[in-house]
Amino acid sequence: MAMSEDLYTVREAMLYSQRIAQLSKALWKAAEKDWQAWIKPYDLNINEHHVLWIASNLEGASISDIAKFGVMHVSTAFNFSKNLEERGLLAFSKRNDDKRNTYVELTESGKSLLVELTENYNQSKHSVLEGSLPLKEMYGKFPELLDLMAIIRNIYGDDFMDIFEGSLRKIE
Repeated sequence: MAMSEDLYTVREAMLYSQRIAQLSKALWKAAEKDWQAWIKPYDLNINEHHVLWIASNLEGASISDIAKFGVMHVSTAFNFSKNLEERGLLAFSKRNDDKRNTYVELTESGKSLLVELTENYNQSKHSVLEGSLPLKEMYGKFPELLDLMAIIRNIYGDDFMDIFEGSLRKIE
């Protein structure tokens, strides 16, 4: 028996896994609905918006970077990036020192669209935000989600969290 197995029972592990799965699914459903309502007027889907967002935060990102930080398959990242390129929101390039990877960069239209999206954030309903407001009222701040961030860091690594935190600093 491995040492980590001494720390929990199978029952505890199963209940924890189920609790995480159910709560994650419920939260994602609400977040997805909010996200779709926000970007719908711009004829974007969640993956396209996520690609634009990542390309904005990781200037000169490769398709592999977008897949990694967007938590999507490389072909998904490429296909949605291609859609955005066709709409004039992203530009593709290769680098002289790296012909294998395709890199993306926001065009001026892509940058303008992200600015407009940010400015119009309050034009749609945000149930996750509204569900968090009682906690903000009670504690004077939104939940920091430190436990959740620690779990994600242990699953996806420091690089993922560094980029996540960097993107939040950029918004600030």
